[in-house]
Amino acid sequence: MIYWQIFLAFFIPGIVGYGGGPATIPLIENEVVDRYGWMTTADYSQMLALANALPGPIATKLAGVIGFQQAGVLGAAIGLFATVAPSLILMIGLLSILAKFKDSPRVKRMTAYIRPTIAVLLAGMAISFFHTSYESAGWIHTIILVVLSYLLMERWKVHPAFVILGALFYGAVLLG
Repeated sequence: MIYWQIFLAFFIPGIVGYGGGPATIPLIENEVVDRYGWMTTADYSQMLALANALPGPIATKLAGVIGFQQAGVLGAAIGLFATVAPSLILMIGLLSILAKFKDSPRVKRMTAYIRPTIAVLLAGMAISFFHTSYESAGWIHTIILVVLSYLLMERWKVHPAFVILGALFYGAVLLG
């Protein structure tokens, strides 16, 4: 019974939580605090703060920890699967439809229209990151990091993970 409850506690927010991890946070809280009573609101908020400090998607981190607390390793695995299952099922369904109609002019036009939208979303996010960097580190450090990152990735083909590590080191040494 506990495994089914863990599955439902994370599957339902995954289905109705349109908008990504932040949209699922209150839905998961409703399941684990209000419906099943596995923890208090204060415990959930502390776990949420810790999960936010770690890299990776927030819903999967919450599912893994809460599932483990309730039912051990199998509970963690069920929680993780329940979190990614809605997206996985949808992607498999959509990809099979897309593969079936990949040569259709309508599908080609539709995918062509999506690209500018994605570019605008990424540009908006980049502008937000520049603004945050400017407020916390100033223009000089922001420009240095942007130029160095661009040169490392585009000119010298350094893997982005190493560029991120270098930026973290730069921030720790010069801005810390």
